[in-house]
Amino acid sequence: MHCSRRMAEFALAALLAAGFGASTASARQLSLTPDVGNLQAVLGSASDGDEVRLAAGKYRGPLHIVRRITLSGAAGAVVTGSGTGSVITVSAPDVVVRGLEVRGSGRSLETMDSGIFVEQSARGALIEDNHLEDNLFGMYFHGAPDAVARHNTVVGLRQARNSETGNGITVWNAPGAKVLDNDFRYGRDGIFAITSRNNVFSGNHFQDLRFAVHYMYANDGEITNNVSKGNIIGYALMFSKRLVVRGNVSDRDRDRGILFNSTNSSEISDNAVIGGPQPAERWATSDNRAVEEGVPQSEASSSLAARDQRIGPEKCAFIYNTNKNRIERNWFEGCEIGVHFTAGSEGNDITGNAFVNNANQVKYVGTRHLDWSRDGRGNYWSDNPAFDLNGDGIADTAYRPNDLIDRVLWTAPAAKVLINSPAVQVIRWAQAQFPALLPGGVVDSHPLMAPPARRNPAGGEP
Repeated sequence: MHCSRRMAEFALAALLAAGFGASTASARQLSLTPDVGNLQAVLGSASDGDEVRLAAGKYRGPLHIVRRITLSGAAGAVVTGSGTGSVITVSAPDVVVRGLEVRGSGRSLETMDSGIFVEQSARGALIEDNHLEDNLFGMYFHGAPDAVARHNTVVGLRQARNSETGNGITVWNAPGAKVLDNDFRYGRDGIFAITSRNNVFSGNHFQDLRFAVHYMYANDGEITNNVSKGNIIGYALMFSKRLVVRGNVSDRDRDRGILFNSTNSSEISDNAVIGGPQPAERWATSDNRAVEEGVPQSEASSSLAARDQRIGPEKCAFIYNTNKNRIERNWFEGCEIGVHFTAGSEGNDITGNAFVNNANQVKYVGTRHLDWSRDGRGNYWSDNPAFDLNGDGIADTAYRPNDLIDRVLWTAPAAKVLINSPAVQVIRWAQAQFPALLPGGVVDSHPLMAPPARRNPAGGEP
């Protein structure tokens, strides 16, 4: 053992003496094996443009990259941290970290301990084709402009409480950063973006998280062609402007498929929220975590059997104080509420969407009259028993998803015991015959007779 260590140190000294650390006009590749004496010394002495390639085996972190180099690994190359701080920290611009398995960061939220931490000075860093597991944060772009995370697999902490876990990737004040075609599972949020701009999050898959995408105070971004499956909330987009939210899928996320809070002047199109019965094991996992965090079992859940009877997510979409958006060609199916629309959201064009088999298609508690149609074209409603006598694809009569009785039930749920009484039926009949009796709310003046085509995440037909 002493002999092999001495040989490795001798080889390292020979490399340094041969000018490996000196600037040269041509990039070089240095292949290392696990018995290298000091990997950090090799990284620190490399020249801009060099590639340090690790053979299969285990390497000890933490590592700090301060040169414009590529750190790559053959299949089976593992960099393991010390359990304190980040495993790999990138400080130089245009660094590439590729093909590594990265494990063992610290557990401090305060110091943002990560598998790969990309600092503000690392403009244009590329993190791709890595497997990151057993880290507090998978990756952290801390102010790094134009950094890219691509084709990585991030597996977060599975047993820790939600409040003690980090995100798959955090993008903080990193204009132009992109997160493309990654796979995120377990932990807090898949992607958490805050105080940033001009970011692109596309082609990612998310499962078993709190939020798939959590987006706050980040303007002019694109969230496209992502798939969220079995998370608590799919896409939570808040306090942001001029977003493009297109072609995303929420597949049986538990509480909400898409949540908009103060998201303004954005295009929200061709997304699909698909509900359905929630597996009992998903409820059990959520209930156990709630109990671990101090919530009494009686408050954490009702029986699994009762929960399994839920039609699907509580709300396909929740739109709160969200203004001047184009909400078009989205598909909302199998939720308790298709769209909950509230808190003074104004100036939105809501057309060409499909509301399919939701227990309540729309919940709108306000008294204003909102027409969800434009230029003679509205939305498709699966429960609309309308006729189209002239065959133009538009129903001959307007559609109103809510009436006065709905409002009574929203404000006084105990009134549900009267829902089948003759008096309630008379009130509903009267409102249908005399629309002037309606107290305001959503109306679709030109509802569609058939649903629009539904796009899959790649942009084609399902």
